[in-house]
Amino acid sequence: MSYKIAPSILAADYANFASELARIDASGVEYVHFDIMDGQFVPNISWGADVVASMRKHSKLVFDCHLMVVDPVRYVDAYAQAGADIMTIHVEATRHIHGALQKIKVAGMKAGVVINPGTPVEALIPVLDLVDQVLIMTVNPGFGGQAFIPEMMSKVERVVELREKGGYSFDIEVDGGLDNNTIAACAKAGANVFVAGSYLFKNPDLTAQVQTLRDAIDA
Repeated sequence: MSYKIAPSILAADYANFASELARIDASGVEYVHFDIMDGQFVPNISWGADVVASMRKHSKLVFDCHLMVVDPVRYVDAYAQAGADIMTIHVEATRHIHGALQKIKVAGMKAGVVINPGTPVEALIPVLDLVDQVLIMTVNPGFGGQAFIPEMMSKVERVVELREKGGYSFDIEVDGGLDNNTIAACAKAGANVFVAGSYLFKNPDLTAQVQTLRDAIDA
């Protein structure tokens, strides 16, 4: 399964989103990752669908929107209209995860499901036939720059087993603490979509920094 690098724009320069998107486009990555936070499901607040819509005008990359919000089904139509390609929601944040994922797909987006470090993989099993992407958080959600939790690799491996057993074809994404050292463990465990924020944007040469991740995966 082909892999994708997804820079998290949460770590970019907020005053220069258009130019940051241009840097991301030029780096040769496949996705842009948007961390949507409401200050309730997680303690931080980021932005909403209007910001995604404004950025859509500046990029043709896949917009991978990760909603860390309470009752995310309320925002499905807004993100579809904003130009999101993938909408990923937490099992912990909605009472009716199956119905919410159905609504995402009806709205024309790919549907993703995510679990926090403290949530067992078994919570995903009832909806694996619906999803295009499973996201395993490798930090506790809410803030960038956290340390990678290596114990989450057993979850990635378990999701790979469930995918093979069920004959599914969803992507497996990891998010949190990824750099040129930790990404290798994620790839070995079976992930193929890699979200990186602080590590990528700390280097003015984003393209070179992306290449260090590709080199680590290929090695």
